[in-house]
Amino acid sequence: MRAVRYERYGGPEVLAVADGLPTPPVGAADVRVEVAAAAVGGGEAPIRAGRLRRVLRQRFPAGTGVDFVGTVVQAGPAVTRAGVGDAVWGVMPHGTFGALAESVVVPQERVAAAPRSVPAHEAAALPSSGTTALHALTRRVRLERGQRLLVRGAAGGVGVVAVQLGASLGAHVTALAGADHLSWLGGLGAAEALDHRTTDLGGLGRFDVVLDLVGTRLSELRGLLVRGGVLVPLALDPARPIRSALWTAAAGLDRRTRIAAFSNDPSPRELEELAELVDRGAVAPVVAAVLEMDDVVRAHRMLERGGVRGKIVLTP
Repeated sequence: MRAVRYERYGGPEVLAVADGLPTPPVGAADVRVEVAAAAVGGGEAPIRAGRLRRVLRQRFPAGTGVDFVGTVVQAGPAVTRAGVGDAVWGVMPHGTFGALAESVVVPQERVAAAPRSVPAHEAAALPSSGTTALHALTRRVRLERGQRLLVRGAAGGVGVVAVQLGASLGAHVTALAGADHLSWLGGLGAAEALDHRTTDLGGLGRFDVVLDLVGTRLSELRGLLVRGGVLVPLALDPARPIRSALWTAAAGLDRRTRIAAFSNDPSPRELEELAELVDRGAVAPVVAAVLEMDDVVRAHRMLERGGVRGKIVLTP
């Protein structure tokens, strides 16, 4: 098997495609999926660089990639959710990486039928980021029609789904992103799309829900909430991850405002629900580029330059 691996923390150049790797055994309740496409997540660059090593320590050699789309080629005897030949999408087990590979072995609960309306290289942009936005806005928060939602970091993988999902739920969505993305975010359903570099947060008014995908200025964002509003912080400040995590934990004890932080671990039902949203046109994948797996270094350099719209997808 071929798969992306790295042996130490560092820049994109530490990534390489390793050949001749053994394929993991398939347990009784596992499936082996031949990967057609897998996404590169924005949060993986700081992990690879070691900036989050105090929060999430890697064991080397380490894999990368969480989302995948492909075909089931082997199923354990206890598997009931998928069969050989099924087109599926899914995510790696919580806290693990390795989707950038020719095949993956995961428990059956980590896959669901892939959406029928989009090709694999587009669908791969959605499993982890899409279920993150879905869980945030429909489980952690029950976003309702007419409520005001602020999405900060709206052009990234989770942000583009949150904008679409918020609009489909009838919320008034304000998107903060780079200037190059503003008119396009309006097309996704944002009622307002504002340049994060020039916008005064204090002048935005009050919101029922603030979804933050940047990890900084969380105290200011909490101050934008109406009484009973909810801040959903889904990113750590990569420059100060420990301080960021401690702030979130301490702020969660303040009952004047709700802090709904979580680490995404989607249920099979959430993967199924996301596929339904895609097939009925409520959520569309946003793909910045489709590259071959051998271009993984280029993909991570694109991430580090910033401005990536949605997700970068790699094909084995």
